[in-house]
Amino acid sequence: MAAIQANKLLIEQLKLQIGHISGAIETQGQTVFGTSNLMSTDEITDFSLEFLELMLVLLESSNPLDHHQPAFLALRAFFSNMSKQILARGGRMEDFLRYIQFLQRCLIESLKEDKHMKIDGMRAILLLLSAVFNELTLSVFQAYLEEKEGTINAQQEELRETSTPITEIWDGVLTLPIIGTLDSSRTMIVMEALLNRIAAERARAVVMDVTGVRSIDSEVSHHLIQMVRAIQLMGADAILTGIRPEIARALTSLNIDLGNVTTRASLSDGLKEAFRRLGIQVTSTK
Repeated sequence: MAAIQANKLLIEQLKLQIGHISGAIETQGQTVFGTSNLMSTDEITDFSLEFLELMLVLLESSNPLDHHQPAFLALRAFFSNMSKQILARGGRMEDFLRYIQFLQRCLIESLKEDKHMKIDGMRAILLLLSAVFNELTLSVFQAYLEEKEGTINAQQEELRETSTPITEIWDGVLTLPIIGTLDSSRTMIVMEALLNRIAAERARAVVMDVTGVRSIDSEVSHHLIQMVRAIQLMGADAILTGIRPEIARALTSLNIDLGNVTTRASLSDGLKEAFRRLGIQVTSTK
């Protein structure tokens, strides 16, 4: 009964103070978002009105604390979309969270106008608002994390693509410069892309250049051998180039068998070998 009474009291105050509350929300919105051009004046006004409308619909529902009912889901989606919009425009999440806290305080302040409200009623309303806004804050923060995770994943995918470019140097000849460290995840990504290119281009020779590999251990060497074997299974010749002296010593100490792998000192030498195997003769124009 206390919760129902609290809803009624809060609804009455919101309707009585709707102009004052809306004005305060718009003013604060201008301070937080307007001065940094994150939102226009019209957008801030629309936000204030839509927020109050959704809040009234929620309070008039049978159970405002039911997180699965349409009214609550609508309000939560409203704040999630708003936070994504602010972030996409370069805004800060902490500013938006402070603004949500201001909205809660603004609703609480409106209760002071009712001089006849009893302590029990005030307590019930405060608990109701606290529960609603805590859930809204969590949904906004979740949207923020999802946005950040999506951005990070996109950046990592772009980095993977640019760090291991597969280039067709000649008809049937692909080059794959490997830079950095080969771990299991990266090996699978590179191998899948490489095998698809071999099939699509009908490549007959792949020159893998490891000049950019700073160090090598048993795991990295294992991944290299895996890639060489996969290339050979596709019916193409694998040529490994750019093995520096320290890498050669490391491979020797690890007892890695490269007996069936064609190696050349440099990428240029590897390309010459690939052309030779394909019967391609390259001559200087000078």
